[in-house]
Amino acid sequence: MAAFLGYSPSQWVLLCHRIPRLDFGLESRGNTFQPEVWEYQQTLLVLSSLSALCLLLSLLGVSSSLIGWCCRRRGNHEEVDDSDDDDECDDVTGGRRLCCVTWGTVGAVVICCAAIGIGFYGNSEANDGMYQMTYSLATANHTLSSIDILVSDTVSLLGLAVSDQLTRLEELLSRRDDLIIVARNARRQAEAVIDLLSNLPLQATPPLSAAQLTTQGNYTAENQTESAVTVDWAAQRVGSLEEYRWLSYVLLLLLDLLICLFILLALAKETRWLLLLMSSLSWLSLFLSWGSLGLETATAVALSDFCVDPDTYILNTTQLDLGVRQDVLEYYLICNKGMRSPFQQRLTQSQRALSNIHAQLTGLEAMAIPQFPQAEKSLSELQQVLNVTEGNFQQLVALLNCRALNKDYLDAIKGLCYDGMEGVLYLSLFSFLSALSFSSLLCTLPRAWDQFHSDSGDYDDSDDDSEDPFGSHQGSKRFIQWQSSI
Repeated sequence: MAAFLGYSPSQWVLLCHRIPRLDFGLESRGNTFQPEVWEYQQTLLVLSSLSALCLLLSLLGVSSSLIGWCCRRRGNHEEVDDSDDDDECDDVTGGRRLCCVTWGTVGAVVICCAAIGIGFYGNSEANDGMYQMTYSLATANHTLSSIDILVSDTVSLLGLAVSDQLTRLEELLSRRDDLIIVARNARRQAEAVIDLLSNLPLQATPPLSAAQLTTQGNYTAENQTESAVTVDWAAQRVGSLEEYRWLSYVLLLLLDLLICLFILLALAKETRWLLLLMSSLSWLSLFLSWGSLGLETATAVALSDFCVDPDTYILNTTQLDLGVRQDVLEYYLICNKGMRSPFQQRLTQSQRALSNIHAQLTGLEAMAIPQFPQAEKSLSELQQVLNVTEGNFQQLVALLNCRALNKDYLDAIKGLCYDGMEGVLYLSLFSFLSALSFSSLLCTLPRAWDQFHSDSGDYDDSDDDSEDPFGSHQGSKRFIQWQSSI
């Protein structure tokens, strides 16, 4: 259906939709979007657990690297205590090791910065898609609310006319049976219009009858369509969740960026405490990256299942939850020229009834006013009500046409399944690259710490031996000999 309307699933959606699904028992499951079914939820949890497995492998790799570094560091200290030769060779080897560690760390930081750039782009794309979806839902809610208001105003005006002007007109024309028949016929036509409009199939809640509307005289907001309330709730809910999601990812991206920048600063300044702090935060970012990757994987797969055929899920869910007739949902979701409007019969009957009322009131003006001048006020008021009702009716016919709501529906689907899907995939790539980068950094940063310690010790030794001529004993002795000779 959606392909005919101008929406077709993207290649990314089709690719993610083809991913095999396994439940907790490692049995193959279908890929139909059923978020309320436990078996379908199991398949998403299994896919999310792959990131937990990757986290475990990362922890094993980093732990192995740290164990190897500790063993090598202890061996180096024992060799230093046993031998004092080959200092120049050790300096060359240490310099090469420092160069490898530094460039390895810088390379990991560069990859992490590239991942952060991808993450910012993906977060922006996802936000654009969700904003388009929210805006389309809000526009659809405005259309449905306008329909409710027009129905409410029209039914209220006709109910007031039946209970007030037409009743008073019948009392004035009580002496003429032929005029009474015309007035009562107009009354029946108005009540028929009330019944037709208050029982539109768009409504999911039980409407008021014409007798109730006549006695109450108005059509309150309690009789509005349930679909308008639901669409408004969905738009607000999606908008609020998107704000929290966007802010969370921005904070995560800024955290990774600050870690990368301060790691470079610690390498340049050889600041041990800063390097230790960034190493601790790198552990935090490693867990956050793999965790976000699992969440993004499940989201991308579930979103692809929905976007392959959104019409079927929306038809089934909306019909079950709201009780809206299936032909009404198909009319707005499919909306092709060959479809017949489910409102056409009621709207045609209402239009004919309003035309009959207009003709009957015109006849009453010609026949009743010469004999009953006091009826002119009631007839003029009824004509004004009828003119307003006909104007509202024309607007209602235009709003009930499927094109406006179908356009909003397509815009919401495209925003979710195009920009939203693309943004989630970019965020998945960001999480994967950042997790690899921080795994590499946690392997190289301890070696950089070791090099800082060695360089600092060499610097202290040079200060004690030869870098300060005024503090050395031999320099002071030469100065005393030179002074005595003078």
